[in-house]
Amino acid sequence: MPKDSSIKHVLIIGSGPIVIGQACEFDYAGSQAARSLREEGIIVTLINSNPATIMTDPVTADNVYLLPLEKKSIIKILKDHPDIDAILPTMGGQTALNLAIDCDTAGIWKKYDVRMIGVDIDAIETAENREKFKALMEELGVGVCIGDTATSFLQGKEIAQEIGFPLVIRPSYTLGGTGGGFVEKAEDFEKALTVGLQASPTHEVLIEQSIMGWKEYELEVMQDSIGNMIVICSIENFDPCGVHTGDSITVAPAMTLPDTVYQELRNQAIKMMKGIGNFAGGCNVQFAVSPDNKTIIGIEINPRVSRSSALASKATGYPIAKVAAKLAIGYNLDELTNTITGTTSAFFEPAIDYVIVKVPRWNFDKFKGSDRRLGLSMKAVGEVMGIGRNFQEALQKACQSLEIKRNGLGADGKELKDQAQILYSLANPSWNRLFHVYDAFKLGISFRTIHDLTKIDKWFLRQIEELIHFEAEVEKYKIGTIPKEVMERAKKMGYADRQIAHLLDCLESEVFNKRYDEMGIKRVYKLVDTCAAEFAAQTPYYYSTFGEENESVRTDKKKVVVLGSGPNRVGQGIEFDYSCVHGVLAAKECGYETIMINCNPETVSTDFDIADKLYFEPVFWEHIYEIILQENPVGVIVQLGGQTALKLAEKLDKYGIKIIGTSFEALDLAEDRGRFSTLLKDLGIPYPEFGTIHNTDEALELCKTIGFPLLVRPSYVLGGQGMKIVINEKELEEHVVNVLHDIPNNEILLDHFLEGAIEAEADAICDGENVYIIGIMQHIEPAGIHSGDSYAVLPPYNLGDLVIRQIETHTEKIALALKTVGLINIQFAIKNDKVYIIEANPRASRTVPFICKAYQEPYVNYAVKVMLGENKVTDFEFKPVKKGYAIKEPVFSFHKFPNVNKELGPEMKSTGEAIYFIDDLMDDYFLKIYSERNLYLSR
Repeated sequence: MPKDSSIKHVLIIGSGPIVIGQACEFDYAGSQAARSLREEGIIVTLINSNPATIMTDPVTADNVYLLPLEKKSIIKILKDHPDIDAILPTMGGQTALNLAIDCDTAGIWKKYDVRMIGVDIDAIETAENREKFKALMEELGVGVCIGDTATSFLQGKEIAQEIGFPLVIRPSYTLGGTGGGFVEKAEDFEKALTVGLQASPTHEVLIEQSIMGWKEYELEVMQDSIGNMIVICSIENFDPCGVHTGDSITVAPAMTLPDTVYQELRNQAIKMMKGIGNFAGGCNVQFAVSPDNKTIIGIEINPRVSRSSALASKATGYPIAKVAAKLAIGYNLDELTNTITGTTSAFFEPAIDYVIVKVPRWNFDKFKGSDRRLGLSMKAVGEVMGIGRNFQEALQKACQSLEIKRNGLGADGKELKDQAQILYSLANPSWNRLFHVYDAFKLGISFRTIHDLTKIDKWFLRQIEELIHFEAEVEKYKIGTIPKEVMERAKKMGYADRQIAHLLDCLESEVFNKRYDEMGIKRVYKLVDTCAAEFAAQTPYYYSTFGEENESVRTDKKKVVVLGSGPNRVGQGIEFDYSCVHGVLAAKECGYETIMINCNPETVSTDFDIADKLYFEPVFWEHIYEIILQENPVGVIVQLGGQTALKLAEKLDKYGIKIIGTSFEALDLAEDRGRFSTLLKDLGIPYPEFGTIHNTDEALELCKTIGFPLLVRPSYVLGGQGMKIVINEKELEEHVVNVLHDIPNNEILLDHFLEGAIEAEADAICDGENVYIIGIMQHIEPAGIHSGDSYAVLPPYNLGDLVIRQIETHTEKIALALKTVGLINIQFAIKNDKVYIIEANPRASRTVPFICKAYQEPYVNYAVKVMLGENKVTDFEFKPVKKGYAIKEPVFSFHKFPNVNKELGPEMKSTGEAIYFIDDLMDDYFLKIYSERNLYLSR
């Protein structure tokens, strides 16, 4: 059936601010869907409250509404656009689905004659309501756990008594497993039941038998409205049941699944999808399989794009959200073309001749006192994906992508050697259990013990055990004696040069020179083509490996590399991906061939049709350097990818590779707290009295001169890592010891803390000669709370002309003194009408997308054209739309860590942000947050 020609105008609901359990995979899905619908000549209106996303950019949709995701916002949009025919709620995660259901219940869709496409309410209700889902599965003959639904405390206790322990509690209609968990003992049940009932918006929970330790699989499936169905890929959880899929290491395709069981999973997935009701689009189906492969249980079905569909899209190259949007408007799978090949049908199951490993990224260090054990409630803040020709290569590449100060899985001298700690970690999974499995094998703990404690499939454990045996072989050699075949095997197993150097006791550069120049062992690049090279791919999406044929052909065009921001984490999120995407688009406009390097499967920057070439690789020196040798670009843009890209600037500079925009020297000067404060002194710009220290003795001596309270600030960190306000010598000594333990050899700045000061920040574009300030924001909270955790108001709401003029003058002076070419962010503390400098970041900041959305101007586009030398600041006609005030609202995920202190300080804790517009300062919203400005300030 061709598209439904009655659909002329579609409303897409986004997912709102980033929270744990719902991240930028929905920015990716929503952006892809909007582009897909516009290709069909359909008008797209979009609602989302998140200013940091590409999804809420004018490049994505015809009309963008940056409004809270609530019923009154939907009513406003439908009044503004009475021609909206349809609502697509499957692209914005649980948030969008819940809002669509609320609007349906309130009769809004019926009143405004809007129909839901892609899915219907019955399908959502069946998938989300635990009792209905269970009843349907029993009717379809799909295995389910023994259990029942409780809507009251008493009912829950009765069900638990019938089932017995251990059992599992799953709340209805929640995101990322919020409120769910395993209960091993009767004495823990009442508390867990209370949490579950409170977490569910309908106050109902499913209580069922525990299947902890079973194997867990997911199938990512596409279905059209006439029932055509294909499996995009199978995904196997490395971690067995008991760990939320968002916190599990996952592998695609499934590695340990017998074909007979796989075929049965396919059959059951098809039954489940056909059974839930009208549905056309991408769907994720989760199963548990008993360790003996004899029993299959259907865990859940998500009739929408999900975290897994972003992963499956990047894993296979099949654009699930793009195709799902077209299915929603009536197309069938056999009527659509696969955009990767350009010749094959979308009704063609992807075949992959490589292995994908996804490893989540956590930030427990930001949530002091949190329970680090992983369970049914997701706790990861981001993820990375590694692509390799075998499981070991993909696993090592994923570990190299994490940015947790490891060079891969092991072979870096950071093993845990305490047997008791290792055994505890194996039995109680947390963020580092993967590394402790490796450590256990290295320490000599038996295979049987490791398997009994972890329940990880024996095949995966043997793969890790094999690494230990291989490393023992490598350690027999020195750099001068290692045979070529051993070096080649190490590289094919995914080992980084740094890991090999550790095993051979030499330098990383010696390993590189030996294998690259002497042995000729070089990376080759393979296409991700959805069809295992059976058909030619039109889209250059590559991963590296070691072998014969190199499928990446270098062109003669002038090229620029954009370094991505790696995995999401607290302090570095989707806003940097926004800047990277705009960097690519601006460079394209200037006639450059654009090359994107990133390893985050959730993002728009790793969509296969954003850059001219996408290298899905770790943002890790060795991988970047070989891509640069392969492509020979005119330079590399590091300013847009946050701290991830920035910290590679020194290596690029050392190797003579041109950094486009602000020089490494200027970037380093701004990062080095001590040198930067000296520059301010030379410029005659006020700053809090300071000194730099390297140990506790220096700290205790310096504090006598500066005086308490002190702000302790490490150099070269992200999101305020390690920053703290201290008020006496005991606190100072304790904190300096902690910082030097976490970040050895760091230079630490001690600032006199300006208590009660007002905080503000400015973003600007500079071409080395001219400066244009794109926005000045005033924080509602006092100085002492990290800027990422503060409400920021644009423009300032009560800074006088004298203060504003000082901010403008200081910004211009610093931007020029640092020889900035591109973007710069400067933060200020204001006390007694005097403006002090806190810090400067000559790069894209987290506030840039917020200012772009508030003032409706493409500042990243302008900045990149300045960085490339195509334009001066004075070439642009700046026309910001200034009406009322825009407020950047921080959003936290403390609900995932119920025992954590919610106080705020100099170290950032928010996971996302929303934007809120007000006409004047008498607005109730502003008055409320202003009245609470001191509520959470701590040290």
